[in-house]
Amino acid sequence: MSDTVQILAVIAVTAAVTGLVRAVPFLLFGGKRGVPELVRYLGDVLPPAIMVILVLYCLRGMDFTGFPYGLAELLSVAVVILLQMWKKNTILSVVMGTVLYMVLIRTIFPV
Repeated sequence: MSDTVQILAVIAVTAAVTGLVRAVPFLLFGGKRGVPELVRYLGDVLPPAIMVILVLYCLRGMDFTGFPYGLAELLSVAVVILLQMWKKNTILSVVMGTVLYMVLIRTIFPV
């Protein structure tokens, strides 16, 4: 099989699976059928739970035993939390937290 045919086959399968995954909720819950209570509950609790897991995953390598004692990470997380509470803009909060972290680890707390 040539590379071009293989690439086109992969793109076709990916497009078909993506279309199917996006169509399934409309097929299952479309029309007059209501969304089950379990699905509504999961829609409410999963996004914050996933965010907590991602934050914990990102902070898992913090070293509290030696300099800088995780200060760059903690300061960046504090900035994200404060900006989110103040401006309620997720993109601004994440970008500013990332910028602060990068500045801190390159200047004040070099790794």
